[in-house]
Amino acid sequence: MKLLTFKKENQILAGVLMEDEHFVLDLTKAAELSGQDHFPETLLDCIKTGNQIVNDIEKLTEWAEANEEKAREAIYEVKEMQLLAPIPRPLKNVFCIGKNYAEHAIELGSKDDIPEHIMVFTKAPTTVIGHEQLIEAHESVTSELDYEGELAIVIGKKGRAIPREEAMDYVFGYTIINDVTARDLQKQHKQFFLGKSLDSTCPVGPWIVPASYVEDPSKLRIQTRVNGEVRQDSTTDQLIFPLDEIISVLSSGMTLEPGDLIATGTPAGVGKGFKPPRFLKKGDTVEIEIEGIGTLKNTVE
Repeated sequence: MKLLTFKKENQILAGVLMEDEHFVLDLTKAAELSGQDHFPETLLDCIKTGNQIVNDIEKLTEWAEANEEKAREAIYEVKEMQLLAPIPRPLKNVFCIGKNYAEHAIELGSKDDIPEHIMVFTKAPTTVIGHEQLIEAHESVTSELDYEGELAIVIGKKGRAIPREEAMDYVFGYTIINDVTARDLQKQHKQFFLGKSLDSTCPVGPWIVPASYVEDPSKLRIQTRVNGEVRQDSTTDQLIFPLDEIISVLSSGMTLEPGDLIATGTPAGVGKGFKPPRFLKKGDTVEIEIEGIGTLKNTVE
């Protein structure tokens, strides 16, 4: 199951990608046609209702397949719409985990840079864009724009001081994030926020896959390609701090809420790690593919 947010005729709608992946079912419209009232209007609203919504969407999809004629007006071709980020405007900053793959920490420094404790920074909500939307080059403020392909957690229910053994129960699903970074700003300001928060530098998507549809998120292959060239190629079992620990630590004194996004860290192979560095430039296309999730694609303008 792939849940998405799309724009069609100036309307922003929540949908589910149908099996052939050429068509999307408009969830609110399908619910109305099937006789349901008060179905959540946005994907964030769906997430807020809890994991039961996944079962409701399964039933809606089954209804649409069994009632093709009646459901037709709620089914659109993918080529007719614009995919947005699944949560186009997060309610909070996007949480990000730094240096969470040992080889990435080493490529940016040395073995001494491998963290003993989870490193956390954030990206402003205004950074978020969707699949195939354009990443601004920001040439007036940076000459060192870099890519970082990452698996992202979507929190599904409110929690604080979440025990590690219960942490995965708080996950609604997974998506992909490109944590685009202005390395020179990051270095100049001695902290991450400005270098991580330029507008359009957090592509997210193309959709959310519910947790129940991902067999083992700790063993997913993650690959980043720039103009078709593989730059990053790893698996999520290489994370220094695994997903359950990330959730538990973040929530230790801070409340996590439905729709919160957590980027879990990037593998080795970022542009800054090459000698000489290979930063992004106008016209470059970045594709991040994660096994079982999909491919997030964006071009620098």
